[in-house]
This record gives sequence, C-alpha cells and structure tokens, in this order.
Amino acid sequence: MKKTTSLLLVATLSLAAASLAHAGKAERDFFAAEVTPALKAAASTLKQSCGCDVKMDVKQDSFQTVDHLRQVRYAAGAIVDNAPRYCSDAPSKTTVCKLKTLEFARTGTTAFKFAAGKGVITLDESSYPSWDMLAAELDK
Repeated sequence: MKKTTSLLLVATLSLAAASLAHAGKAERDFFAAEVTPALKAAASTLKQSCGCDVKMDVKQDSFQTVDHLRQVRYAAGAIVDNAPRYCSDAPSKTTVCKLKTLEFARTGTTAFKFAAGKGVITLDESSYPSWDMLAAELDK
C-alpha cells in the first residue's frame, strides 16, 4: 500500500512537472497577466448576472503558445460581454446555472459541449465558440 501511494505521488508530480515544461516564460506570464483575470471576470459576471458559481478550468497542457492562450481570453470575454444580456429573466438564469464547471481545452476544433453540469469549450488555432453556441447547447 505504501509503495502504491509513493508511486502515485511520483506519477502525479511527474505529470505536473511535464505540464509546466511545455509552457515557456512568455506563456506563463500571459496566463497570469491576461488569462487568469479574464477567467475571474467571466466567473464574476456569471455570478452577478446569472446568480451561479461556475468553476473555470483551463487544460494548460493543451495550450503551447501565447496565441493559443489568447483564444481562452477571448472566449472568457464573450461570456463577460453576453451573460448580462442573456440572464435577463429567471428561465435564462436557470438555464445558465446548470453549468457548474467550465473547462477550456485546445483540441483543434471549435465547439461547446455540455453534460452533467460540465461545459467544455474546445478551441482551435484562430477561433472560439460564440456565446450563441454556448446558449444553444445549454438551452437543450
């Protein structure tokens, strides 16, 4: 049991180190200066406008350049720009608040998928899902 725990700890630390190894200083700095504040603004906007707490998660190992990370910032900005207008009535607020976690990942395909409280925004090289794509999926 102790050996299994030690192996698990080593594997976890190795994965963490590997994900940090992919990002250079420029990417880490951009994430801290641009992406993190944009995600906080998006979460705050959803809380204030729609009344729900949404956890934001970025699969950082899927983003290798500042240009890739810029798409996360833009997607978060789309939430800030559109959530207040969308959450203008109780049914719309209820719809958005089905979302408990929002994950951002770079997959090469622009899409939004939602299941069991988790939304996944996938991004490609040059685009991100519009607010309308998010709302349409949540409205199903």
